[in-house]
Amino acid sequence: MNASFDLVDNKAPSKIEKNDTNLDSHVPFSESASPKIVSVAKEVNGLETSDAVASKASIPVTGTNSSIMKGCDLYHGNWIHDPLGPLYANNSCPILTQTQNCQGNGRPDKDYENWRWKPFQCDIPRFDPRKFLELMKGKTVAFIGDSVARNQMESMMCILWQVEEPKNQGTRNMQRYYFESTSLTIVRIWSSWLVKHNSEPFDFAPAGVEKIYLESPDEMLMEFLPTFDVVVLSSGHWFMKQSVYILNNEIVGGQLWWPDKSRHTKINSVEAFGISVETILTALVTHPNYTGLTILRSYSPDHYEGGGWNTGGSCTGKVKPLAVGELVENKYLASMYEQQVKGFNRAVKKATNGSKIRLMDITEAFQYRHDGHPGPYRSTDPNKITKRGRDGRPPPQDCLHWCMPGPVDTWNEIVFEIIKREYEGDRIS
Repeated sequence: MNASFDLVDNKAPSKIEKNDTNLDSHVPFSESASPKIVSVAKEVNGLETSDAVASKASIPVTGTNSSIMKGCDLYHGNWIHDPLGPLYANNSCPILTQTQNCQGNGRPDKDYENWRWKPFQCDIPRFDPRKFLELMKGKTVAFIGDSVARNQMESMMCILWQVEEPKNQGTRNMQRYYFESTSLTIVRIWSSWLVKHNSEPFDFAPAGVEKIYLESPDEMLMEFLPTFDVVVLSSGHWFMKQSVYILNNEIVGGQLWWPDKSRHTKINSVEAFGISVETILTALVTHPNYTGLTILRSYSPDHYEGGGWNTGGSCTGKVKPLAVGELVENKYLASMYEQQVKGFNRAVKKATNGSKIRLMDITEAFQYRHDGHPGPYRSTDPNKITKRGRDGRPPPQDCLHWCMPGPVDTWNEIVFEIIKREYEGDRIS
């Protein structure tokens, strides 16, 4: 894909207003801490919101996607207690990555598994794996992204595994599972940034530092794209990793890397993220041999409090969702969400191939789920430290990925609802 991009103004991302490695380990990224969280809460018409959440209305989703589809807004609602419990047990899914197996790693509480998302205007049906297998007969569903995308793909696999054990047809570069009963294939491709990257030298950036080519889509995804019927994309967390941003054959910025202070960067990491989103989505919606359904999952919030993953951040002791009035504003999260939606909207306007594109807008809802992360329960080590030390410092922990079972399963219930609406029409309960 050869495209020219106009550079955005390198000011701090605007404030949001109401109305509009291997990351497969527990370490979310290598060199930086999560941004500071600033406490702020409001109520609008009796419903709690924050400045971060409020920005959404100022960034309308354009084109064929709206967060209100066929009469029901899936993304604004409440977390309600669900006596039925989770869709599977942690010991019933052999594909589950151990670092997300919170119960298997000794997490003492379990109630975080027993909440479901209830939109204000309708219900999202409980995931029926047999219906999903039948609806997706003969099709291929691909999850593309980093380890949080892997988290979602494994959740989908764990749900489906309860009714059928698939055949593993994966390769070194691609996970691939085949369900014989309906010839459904589930695929996962690792793509940290969703665009081309390598560590080769470029201009004044030496070898060894990751180069992110913001105008070039991920090559492996593009190679296999025509074989996919549904693509679930997500990214963002690796933009905090040390890297160099290249746009239109020019170094325009860097994250945790900029050797010459006399040079001025043209974009920051948040703006680079927005450009990457536009690049990959534009590549999909203009591809001559792809007419499938693309679902962009919005940025997944972390819940490190008091620091980052490597600077004393913690989510220890969180055992239930945040209540109305308790939500905090994360300015970095708000700006990442804003740039992601802007990139989505720009790509929608370029669509030419008849494919469908939807924004799965989970960011606001999942800001409330600080209870859903592994925290210090990342391994089976019986000697792991799970409590704060005498100095008050918390143990190392993961407040980015999601326990399984847990809140992440809701993502796939929403994916199923989006797919049903595309394949069967309006299915609102």
